Amino acid sequence: MMKTKDKNKVCGLEHAGALDASMRRLFQKPGEIIKPYIKEGMTVLDMGCGPGFFSIEMAKMAGVSGKVVAADLQEGMLEKVRDKLEGTSYKNTVELHKCQSDKIGLSERFDFILIFYMLHEVPIQSAFLKEIDTLLKPDGKILIVEPIFHVSKRDFNNVKEMINDIGFEIIEEPRIHFSRSVLINKGKRE
Repeated sequence: MMKTKDKNKVCGLEHAGALDASMRRLFQKPGEIIKPYIKEGMTVLDMGCGPGFFSIEMAKMAGVSGKVVAADLQEGMLEKVRDKLEGTSYKNTVELHKCQSDKIGLSERFDFILIFYMLHEVPIQSAFLKEIDTLLKPDGKILIVEPIFHVSKRDFNNVKEMINDIGFEIIEEPRIHFSRSVLINKGKRE
């Protein structure tokens, strides 16, 4: 079971270095994790982007005809992404978005949404996922990945049940080191 003190606690700016460490790239290679889901010209959302561990790689894959929205609750994390983008050709591909404490606050629709190691930080997950649903194009996909050291198998099974209740369909459960994950789409809605 998830420790109560860790549940819904946002990973702060002081942990940005660990989130973006080269050591992490040995086990979780951003390009390999997201390559199956992002194609040239897509509009993608890096939800809870942190310091941008995936954002630049997403921009490379979406290309100049695509768009990446790197969204986070913390301005300091967005500053880290902004610094990474400075002087790169991806500066025009990536748009930064600061979320509000109780909603994402976007109206654009996306081909692919990545929710990596942040769903467990959301106080009302069902409301968050319902808002995510409004941001996904009809044929879009969402990859949700949670850390095994914060999210128990039982808690993740509860997330999967919530996903089904909202109307998403679980397509697969990709294997990602130290993680529990699901790839979902809108499913067949009545």
